Order: sequence, then structure tokens, then C-alpha cells
Amino acid sequence: MAWNQKINITRRQAPSLTDLCVQVAVVNIRYLGNVGETDFHLLERILPHCNMDQLIHVEDCTEGRDLSPVTNKLWKKFYERRFGVDNVALVVERMKKRKVSFTWRQLYEAKLKDIEEQETKIVERMKQRYENAAADKQKRQVQICMKVPPSSGKRSYFGGSYSSVCNTKSNIMKKAKLDFINRCDFFRRLLVCYGIIFHLSSK
Repeated sequence: MAWNQKINITRRQAPSLTDLCVQVAVVNIRYLGNVGETDFHLLERILPHCNMDQLIHVEDCTEGRDLSPVTNKLWKKFYERRFGVDNVALVVERMKKRKVSFTWRQLYEAKLKDIEEQETKIVERMKQRYENAAADKQKRQVQICMKVPPSSGKRSYFGGSYSSVCNTKSNIMKKAKLDFINRCDFFRRLLVCYGIIFHLSSK
């Protein structure tokens, strides 16, 4: 009797072929692809061991079969981990009010897209502010360069700038030169007149 009980216990502890298949699939989960021929009750034991990338790969590789009856609750967990329990409750409430239904993978991807768009807008605003600031800075530099610089002429001892003194000296020299030329011309004409008178008197 005791021997028969030991045999029964040993038989109960031995894993079934299904359990062995599930264990092998879980160990090699990263190699899973198309699971279109696998029963849902087996996928419910295998797919929870997938991370997000592996689950996406399995769903994308499986053609002609909707895996959402198994994967939808897994995606809900991913959504909850990423965006929080409150966000999950808010999404559920909105779907009830609008009487619409989406898979949690669709909701997850839509949420990521919305976040990326918001981040892109923030980056564009920061970039625009930087460009505007750079343009204003360059504009101020151009305005400064276009301003007439103040006179850097040296002050003379009697007041006034050095350039004005130089101009005054130049004008005096011009006037003196003009006076000298006029005097020379006057004496030349005078000598000519004396020559004519002397010539007439000698006759």
C-alpha cells in the first residue's frame, strides 16, 4: 500500500508535456515570433514573461490573428507603470464618457506620441527664443557700429581741438601765400611800367 502511494506521488510531481513546453518557451522568450498557431491558454502563461520590446515583436510577427485578448491586459500594466494609476483611471473614464474603446497598446503609443509632440514644441520654442536673442544681439552690435564716433582730436593750449588749430594755420598760410603772389604781380607790373616810361623818355 505504501509503495503504491509513493508511485502516485511521483507521478503527480512529474511535469506534463504542456508544462515542459511552456517552460521551454519562457526560457527562450526572446526568440518568440509568430505565435498564430499557439492556443490562447498557453499564450496566457507565456506572454506575461515578455518585456515590452519582446511583446511588440511577437504581436508584429503574428499575422492574421488578434492577440489583444491576451496582450491587452499586459499593455495596461505597461501603461500603468509608465504613466501612473491615476492616468489609467482617467483614460478609462474618458472612454466611458465618449463611448469608445481602444486597446491599451494603442493608448500607450498615442500617449508616447503626445509626449513627443509636446517635447518637440518646447524645443522649438526654446530654439526660437535663442534665435531671437541672437538676432537682437547682432542688431545692437550693428547699431553701435553705425554710430559716429566722438572726435578724438587733441585739445590745444588755447582751447579748441588740434584739428581746428591746424585748419587755422593752413588758412593763414594760404592767405600769406596769396598776398605774396599778389605783391609779386604788383611789382612785376610796376617794373614793366617803369621800363616803358624809360624807353619813351630815351627817345
